[in-house]
Amino acid sequence: MDVVDVVTLGESMVTFLPTRPGRLADVPSFDRTIGGAESNVACALAAAGHPVRWVSRVGADGFGDHLVETIGGYGVDVTSVRRDPARPTGVYFRTAGDRDTEAHEVAYYRAGSAASAMSTETVDLAAVRAGRVLHLSGITAALSDDCLALLRELTEPRPGRPLVSFDVNHRPGLWPDTDGPRGSHGPRVLLDLARRADVVFVGADEARAAWGLHGARAIRDALPEPDLVVVKQGRHGAVAFAEGTDATDADVDVVVPALHVDVVAAVGAGDAFAAGFLSATLRGLPVRDRLRHGHLMAAAALTVPGDLGTPPSRDHADRLAALDDEAWGTLRLGPGWTTQTARTTQTAPRAEEEVRTP
Repeated sequence: MDVVDVVTLGESMVTFLPTRPGRLADVPSFDRTIGGAESNVACALAAAGHPVRWVSRVGADGFGDHLVETIGGYGVDVTSVRRDPARPTGVYFRTAGDRDTEAHEVAYYRAGSAASAMSTETVDLAAVRAGRVLHLSGITAALSDDCLALLRELTEPRPGRPLVSFDVNHRPGLWPDTDGPRGSHGPRVLLDLARRADVVFVGADEARAAWGLHGARAIRDALPEPDLVVVKQGRHGAVAFAEGTDATDADVDVVVPALHVDVVAAVGAGDAFAAGFLSATLRGLPVRDRLRHGHLMAAAALTVPGDLGTPPSRDHADRLAALDDEAWGTLRLGPGWTTQTARTTQTAPRAEEEVRTP
């Protein structure tokens, strides 16, 4: 199996976006696209020039065809996606606008989906492990007991394990209130999985809701094992806690403010942030620049209607990431900014040398 930069594993669904604002009951038609945390990360990384593999299961139906063809069209390796003739591909519908408002609606049709049947027996484990980075999320753990067992197997510490990136992605509605390995213990399961990872992404709001933790330092204290913990704080930016290199081995915390963005739709930004951060990690960039690349990739997603935006070119992103703190703080990005290099980078210094690889 060819080794790629990143392997992602998880469910992708066909997404239906309304053609106009309003309740789902009132919207007459929808545009079809795709959505899924792990496939979003894969597509963004592939668009940024990285060899990426997405591993999953989809139904042997037209929606499964659409997912595989669309994700493959971004340059993602989809040869390890398996088809399930007995289970359907998941789909969901959502209203237009900001999902943080009370009027926002999402209707999922994913119970019993092909992806929920992922297990150590039904996915190609060699393909999953053949990456420099393996990116997972807590959504997969919530889909079924077999999916949870698969994530526990993939995060088990062992020699030769790829660097494991884990996005907590706490979705309370996905966790069943029943007996069994998952039961109603989603927050505890997610904490256990996060502690087994090397890089963790978690929102300050979801850490508060899932674990009752307030503040970035409290989150890091609850996750002492990962080499890097990235706490996303919405409009306030993000902070990364990295293992120190001094004699005390104390944590180094790096804070990068969020960008000013003219938001079109607040979906897919977290996945894009993870993609930007991982891309910069693979290139061996400093933690501050990894956070800045995360913000830039998130801005590409925030300024389009769907989950996936066109990322800036690597040179364009590097120039913006190299801005001094004052220029970074005054940068404002709107729809189409990824193609408007001259306007957004005219004050940005060019990097003096090519970045190193890890």
